[in-house]
Amino acid sequence: MKKWVPIASGLLAGFVAATISFADFSNSTNNQVASNSTKSDAEKVYVPFGEKDDYYLFASGGHSGQMFIYGVPSMRHIRTVPVFSPDSATGYGFDEHSKKMLGDYTWGDLHHPAFSETNGDYDGKYMFATDVGNSRAAAMDLETFTVKDIINVPNTSGPHCAAFVTQNTEYMFLPTRFAVPIGSEYKPLDDYSDQYRGVMSAVTFDQNKDKLNIAYQVALPPWSYDLSDAGKKSSADWAVMTTYNTEEATTNLEINASQADRDFIVLFNWKELEKMVADGQYDEVTGQKMIFPEKHKGGIYLVPVAKSPHGVDVTPDGKHFIASGKLAPSMTVFSFEKAFAAIEKQDFAGERNGIPIINYDSIMEREVNPENALGPLHTQFDDKGMAYTTMFISSEIVKWDPKTGETLDRVPVQYSPGHSVAAEGDTVAPDGKWLIALNKIAKDSYLSVGPSHPESMQLIDISGKMKVIQSSPVNPEPHYAQIIKADKIKTIEVYPKDENNKLATYKQDQARIERNGNEVHVYGIAMRSKFIFDAKAKRPDVIEVNQGDKVFIHLTNTDFDEDITHGFAINSYNLNIEVQPGQTNTIEFTADKAGTFPLYCTNFCSALHQEMTGYFLVKPKK
Repeated sequence: MKKWVPIASGLLAGFVAATISFADFSNSTNNQVASNSTKSDAEKVYVPFGEKDDYYLFASGGHSGQMFIYGVPSMRHIRTVPVFSPDSATGYGFDEHSKKMLGDYTWGDLHHPAFSETNGDYDGKYMFATDVGNSRAAAMDLETFTVKDIINVPNTSGPHCAAFVTQNTEYMFLPTRFAVPIGSEYKPLDDYSDQYRGVMSAVTFDQNKDKLNIAYQVALPPWSYDLSDAGKKSSADWAVMTTYNTEEATTNLEINASQADRDFIVLFNWKELEKMVADGQYDEVTGQKMIFPEKHKGGIYLVPVAKSPHGVDVTPDGKHFIASGKLAPSMTVFSFEKAFAAIEKQDFAGERNGIPIINYDSIMEREVNPENALGPLHTQFDDKGMAYTTMFISSEIVKWDPKTGETLDRVPVQYSPGHSVAAEGDTVAPDGKWLIALNKIAKDSYLSVGPSHPESMQLIDISGKMKVIQSSPVNPEPHYAQIIKADKIKTIEVYPKDENNKLATYKQDQARIERNGNEVHVYGIAMRSKFIFDAKAKRPDVIEVNQGDKVFIHLTNTDFDEDITHGFAINSYNLNIEVQPGQTNTIEFTADKAGTFPLYCTNFCSALHQEMTGYFLVKPKK
């Protein structure tokens, strides 16, 4: 196995650190060449102050439950958006909307972000993600970079990824990583093969109501379902999904789930499944429309693949899908057209759990084995249709031609890349400029922070010969990412006035406190640099309640000015929310502690930010 040289750092004008591979330059001429190369690479990623990056990178935050937003090519961290976990910096999980979405969960394991699409291209409207830890899915609005809805997915345990949304965002499909009995009822593991299922959910998103819904579910065999991808163009009605543990092992999976020579790709026609549901070919189970493949025939097929596959990726032209077995040093190129013909002719090699197995030789185009490349996981594409596959064990990215299998280029990364992401790489029209290796390990790359090292994302120039030119730390490691052109995302700067919102207060003289029994509703205003809760009161910036009252604070930011965000926190009450310009946000709590509690703005908003305070007074019970 090749031993790759380490990564070095260089600077441009004191602003940019760019990482490049280096050799042992033994004379001044070679040193000058290295220096010029470093400067050239740094110039590619340097974005001067006042200018913007060409792309957004959305990277999953894993068990942080958050989404990391970076600029490309600068690799500057722009924002962390909380999705499945509370976040005190933004008050996410404290205001009523986000608190209701999160429910009782205090963490999430965010995997595999996927943009909404129109005609197979990112449209810049929404971002979707899944929560492996608590079986949820989320939808983020890209006008505001805020989460609009989170749905709990029943009968599923650990949706590792969505089948990146279908070509016009009709569905995203959530497979399950951990097979469980339907309804997660108790069943002995001795009954695993008969009583457990790997349920896949077809989820829709209503863009008018910002709501996720489960259209139907499919009770697949009790295997582990990993990555997936939706078809494009001629294969747009189809999707593919990898599986492992088709041995149906229940313990020591490292050994027992790797016994068989092959596992499967699930190939399914979502249009046909949709029609089956419309025609009543399903059972009603736990309140869901459930297709059982052994009973409701059609639309689902198995494709043999090298054991323990991870990635499966559809080529931009929609004609092929590429799968990689983690335990096999090869990538396999399959033909959609040949698969359709095999299905038409019923060219099957038996079945598993009532699902036909397509004859491998009938649809396999080629097996690709780059020399000394070990541990292929995930593949991305450029504007010329060339493939870029991460090699986890040999720590490199290999560029190759899906049409011939020829290895074209390779570059070492530091170390053990799981996924990679190319600019617009999951669309029908990739850009072909940049690719980012999402590495699992980053030994010796950054300043030490103790035994736990940050992971790394390495920016690779793929416009010519591949070259690593930038590296950024990230913690925890991203499980997947997507890169979108910056000009596709149209954010708003302020929330528009909504005169129909009964909770909003836009005029100072309308700020008021209303009591109904033991409920107190505060309709307040936040503005530079004061709070107004009751315009008619002697002290308008004071809220006074009785111990035990249920308090609702509806706060409107009346500064309709870009980037003037206000926060609202009550000292010692463990409460904090954020109100963006023009936004109305609500916090609800019980005033269970009597006493005097200062309240203040937590976001710097003006020169008199420190003076933007007030008091929350709670009269003790008699």
